[in-house]
Amino acid sequence: MLSVDLNTRPGDGYVVVELRGELDLADAAAVAAAIGAVAVREPEIIVDLAALEFIDSSGVAALAHGRKQARRAGGDLLLAAPEPRVLRTLTITRLIDAFSVHASVAEAARVKLSPAPAEPASPSRIAGLRLVRSATRSAIRPSVSRAGSAQPQAGQAEA
Repeated sequence: MLSVDLNTRPGDGYVVVELRGELDLADAAAVAAAIGAVAVREPEIIVDLAALEFIDSSGVAALAHGRKQARRAGGDLLLAAPEPRVLRTLTITRLIDAFSVHASVAEAARVKLSPAPAEPASPSRIAGLRLVRSATRSAIRPSVSRAGSAQPQAGQAEA
């Protein structure tokens, strides 16, 4: 039983792949294969993440694999409208820096249709990213240990 739904719809020179639900280990291979099949037909892909509630590292790998397939076919794969939890995972895994991530499918489509090659979106251009990135940094930074000394967890006072 799949915990993620994948639907496609045509755009003007691209295809939108909509992911809905939770993308994890159970569905990652099927999603990667489906995106790969889409890339053969139409290598310009926008993945709509607006309805994706959760993604784990295997889901992130599926998106990276889909992007690789799209590029092999002469296109690219852009991400659009990630929800805060998904955006946090993309940020932690640094996929946010490797992909072109946009606030909406419409914005990604504008980039797709622009004549100049687009650079990945800066974090400040994605709605809500600044808050997520700040929260992520404060949650990660204290857990890093330096020279064997334990660091306090987020929200804890130093002794």
